[in-house]
Amino acid sequence: MKNQLNQIKLDVFERKLFLKLPKNQNDIQFIRTFNYSKWDKIHFHWVIPNYPGNKEKICNYFGKRLLTILNHENEVVKLDTKNNNIIKNKDEVIVFKTNSNRIRIIFGFNFELMNFIKQKPYHSWDSTNKWWSIPYSEVFLKELTKKISDLNLKINFSEEESLNAIYKKPSPLEIANYKKCPENFTLKLKELRYSESTLSTYTFALEDFINYHSKIQLEKLNEKHIQEFLRYLVMERQVSSSYQNQAINAIKFYFERVMGGQRKTYFIDRPKKEKTLPVVLSEEEVISIIKSISNLKHKAILMTIYSAGLRISECINLKVKDIDSNRMQIRVEQSKGKKDRYTVLSEKTLVILRVYFKEYKPKEFLFEGQSGGIYSVKSIQNIFKAAVIKANIHKKVTVHSLRHSFATHLLENGTNLRYIQSLLGHSSSKTTEVYTHVTTKGFDQLKSPMDNLDI
Repeated sequence: MKNQLNQIKLDVFERKLFLKLPKNQNDIQFIRTFNYSKWDKIHFHWVIPNYPGNKEKICNYFGKRLLTILNHENEVVKLDTKNNNIIKNKDEVIVFKTNSNRIRIIFGFNFELMNFIKQKPYHSWDSTNKWWSIPYSEVFLKELTKKISDLNLKINFSEEESLNAIYKKPSPLEIANYKKCPENFTLKLKELRYSESTLSTYTFALEDFINYHSKIQLEKLNEKHIQEFLRYLVMERQVSSSYQNQAINAIKFYFERVMGGQRKTYFIDRPKKEKTLPVVLSEEEVISIIKSISNLKHKAILMTIYSAGLRISECINLKVKDIDSNRMQIRVEQSKGKKDRYTVLSEKTLVILRVYFKEYKPKEFLFEGQSGGIYSVKSIQNIFKAAVIKANIHKKVTVHSLRHSFATHLLENGTNLRYIQSLLGHSSSKTTEVYTHVTTKGFDQLKSPMDNLDI
């Protein structure tokens, strides 16, 4: 009986390892060292991806304790997915904030609530799952909560757990015989003058793909293997639709542009891009962030980004010669889409920049690292993160939120959308129009035409 209780069983499938064993804290700690390992509470076993080297690690660790190893590598494992969002009664409304910054709303038929949702920008109806969704914003959530309360309905609010751990790609150090991206792939990207950001993203995605099919030679991979990989990204890794699209583009680029294959449409459903609203800081919050910084250089960096509506990559690539104090303009060269543009130079920012210039004496780039050259993106992100914490701001914001705030505050101060589009460097006015859905200024002065009727 004792031997039976201590028996450890391993089932080996092509993509997964199923490990059944008695409860032991040390063993569980070992299993959790594998990326994406999880406990299946229905079948009472651990599920571990069958990456190269994982099976060998398990066999070495358990040794003679591993009494049974069954190989099913030619069989297919079916995944069961369940929807936990179940309406328990007709007066309940489930409100679910997703990681993709949308609010999912599930409820029984209610005409007033449905009509309220339809008035929100970028609303959508999912006919398969039977739920509505709208972009997440604090204002929208507050209005939705009030509407549900006014209709005498009960709200059941929850948030999706962070996907950071799920999204993380296995480290090359954790995969035996890790395959690097082919050199001709990166050379082709550089030849076509793709940005460093795109080069990094595409390389990441292609290595992800070829190491998922680590047992198959790259030249033998085909459409079937692409589909398998994309299903894995969606169903198991639960990556964003943005990363899924990037993976498709990277794979297509390799087979079509690098290998010279015929341009074709793969039978892959590209995910619809989720419509989200940018998170914006109020003018008071921007003041708090700037005032919380004592370091002159750090303050100059964040003031420049906010006052000119810059992307973080544009800020680190600014050169001293790009600051035109005579015309009160900043020249942004070869930004996103290989475009040049001019944006506004704030008088207050210019004062800070002059003090900064005298003290730090930058040579080429406006903001240089400690040993010269381009300033680190990570350093700016850390500066901003520390300032946000110090200013006691609890919004989920990034450095890019300063650019969104710049555009929104211009709009609220009466600047024409066309000018804002030019300052931001947007190709389409539709991209800039998103800020009309973010601003709340003036809403309290709007009056329904109903109020003018003699009823």
